[in-house]
Amino acid sequence: MMRQYELVERVQRYDPQADEDLLNRAYVYAMKAHGTQTRASGEAYFSHPLEVAAILTDMKLDSATIAAALLHDTVEDTEATHGEIVDKFGFEIAALVDGLTKIKKLDVVTKEATQAENLRKLLLAMAKDVRVLLVKLADRLHNMRTLHHVKPEKRQRIAQETMEIYAPLAGRMGMQLVREEMEDIAFKVLDPSTAEFINGRLERLRAESGSILTEIEGALRQALEEHGIAAEVSGREKKPYSIYRKMQRKHLSLDQLADIFGFRVLLDNVDECYLSLGVVHQKWFAVPGRFKDYISSPKANDYRSIHTTVIGPHSQRVEMQIRTKSMHEIAERGVAAHALYKEGAGSASAVEDSSAYKWLRHLVETLQEGESPKEFLEHTRLELFHDQVFCFTPKGKLIALPRGATPIDFAYALHTSIGDSCVGCKINGRTAALVTKLENGDEVVIIRSDAASPPPAWEAIVVTGKAKSAIRRATRADIRKQYAHIGRELVEKLLARQKLELNEKEAVAAVPRLGHKNLDDALAAIGRGDLSANDLAKAMGLEIEAKNLRGLRKRNSKESDGKFSLPVRGAAAGMAMKIHAATGAVPGERIVGIVTPGEGITIYPIYADALEQFDQEPDRWVDLAWGVAEEGQRFPARIAINIANEVGALAQVTQVIGEHGSNIDELTLHAHHGVRDFYDLVILLEVTDIRHLNVIMNELKAKPLVSDVSRVTG
Repeated sequence: MMRQYELVERVQRYDPQADEDLLNRAYVYAMKAHGTQTRASGEAYFSHPLEVAAILTDMKLDSATIAAALLHDTVEDTEATHGEIVDKFGFEIAALVDGLTKIKKLDVVTKEATQAENLRKLLLAMAKDVRVLLVKLADRLHNMRTLHHVKPEKRQRIAQETMEIYAPLAGRMGMQLVREEMEDIAFKVLDPSTAEFINGRLERLRAESGSILTEIEGALRQALEEHGIAAEVSGREKKPYSIYRKMQRKHLSLDQLADIFGFRVLLDNVDECYLSLGVVHQKWFAVPGRFKDYISSPKANDYRSIHTTVIGPHSQRVEMQIRTKSMHEIAERGVAAHALYKEGAGSASAVEDSSAYKWLRHLVETLQEGESPKEFLEHTRLELFHDQVFCFTPKGKLIALPRGATPIDFAYALHTSIGDSCVGCKINGRTAALVTKLENGDEVVIIRSDAASPPPAWEAIVVTGKAKSAIRRATRADIRKQYAHIGRELVEKLLARQKLELNEKEAVAAVPRLGHKNLDDALAAIGRGDLSANDLAKAMGLEIEAKNLRGLRKRNSKESDGKFSLPVRGAAAGMAMKIHAATGAVPGERIVGIVTPGEGITIYPIYADALEQFDQEPDRWVDLAWGVAEEGQRFPARIAINIANEVGALAQVTQVIGEHGSNIDELTLHAHHGVRDFYDLVILLEVTDIRHLNVIMNELKAKPLVSDVSRVTG
């Protein structure tokens, strides 16, 4: 275990002005507070905060951050209190420690809710002071390094949480070294057989490619020297989890990957970066579509570099990263490389002006819009996991979006009101569909209508947390409006039978007695069935005859044969209706009907490919809307799932479906066309509504053996 003077010396090596007294006091206080506590490994518990502090000294962080690392578990795991930390170490360090202390007493009922609340608190603290994040990531990194001492079931949970939250968060903050180490450790825990297989193949490739890599490195260095460019050239190897992720994303086998080994060129200034690029492209053929300039368009985590792939010696594909030494420092250490931690708190703007930190603040603002802990976690994962594309407004404003984003995501990135009123778009001057996936450099114009509102089906199309949150909010508002309309009709019909009219003032005055804030909320509750129309009448002091209530109940009951009728509005009374079997359709998504003489109406989701065949027959189209479904009623939705050909893949899928109370009506499985080791699975599910379906699809997407999940559109 590191001694007190050794820690101080580590800090003073990079910061001669370090507060030695503060470090000594924090060391002694934390050691005494943890006392005889031990870890799962049997080591003294104090070894953990000490190792966390050591990791942060490698990042060259300030004395306050190192002290906070030593103290970060004292309030949570010992008799120490927040007040004591304030008295002994001041408000700055106490605030850092408080941001790292989990919430112990919350009115939550699930582990997921607890996780969400702790993550919410952590992100809020990070937005105030990013050093909270740095200590938390160092804390998680050391926990991952000692994960083999933890019980298997807890080990799995910690590894999954790390893979879903903390590793992507480190990546988004530019801390690539921390991210890669976390991912590789978690990968070994979550999928040990695949990790072992990839590591074995890498060892063999190293042995086979050793001399070739040395030759390429020498040829690259010589080519630059001939043009008077002094560069540091080094070979590198992709990490196992990075290789696995690329295999999954591109549906490739390990043998098909051409960029397992790459080269890094470090230079003194930006001009030399572009000169070096010219030298490389003159000497070797560039691979089309494999050039990216992140110097002129940095990533959201401040990453800057030029990426190119060429056909080098021996016809070998050579992937290169070209950047300055200062860019390399930020690429490796992210926000920890900024001046704040070298010069003290006086230069906080160096971090606050960084794109990574601005993204963090934006993330916190967006995530607070989620209503439930589940939504909060889902939005976090959506924002953390994706790579970026860069698009422009007509005025040249740069908008960074996740890869796979649509013009709808672009509209919501500009402003929520723009997204809500979006009805169309133009991409690079041409009219395009709103489901089009945006590419780097696209110029996007959003076409708006004040009368528009986002259809619920958009939630399955967009990829950003902000867009999904706004669509859900608008959908909830629309559904509430529909329920309120139904509720008003029920109340008015009930009163009409008594030859009465609804008095708005009396109804508003009666609402507080029903536990609602306003009349619309109460009417929506009646429309949903949470209240009866008679409840409102009684609250207004009205008496309704029992025979009228019996008649009303009878007319609103289920069909006499016990089957459910389709809760769809807009069709003529008595018209037969059925849902399109190839796609299914569920409440919450926009639907239309196609009339077939002698058969009735077939209900289609608006995105169904089959609707194209009716484009020239507008007289057959019927505008439909969902009404209120009966309790327990379920609807068909057909989804396509791409799964790995591995033991347990199908079990993962069926387990998720079963856990969420859905049922499988049909299931087909066949080999994925043109790709080895993957299968396409098409399932017809029974779900209650679009929200139920999206929860299932999102959980399926998170499973390690599931490559992709989508709705069947035709």
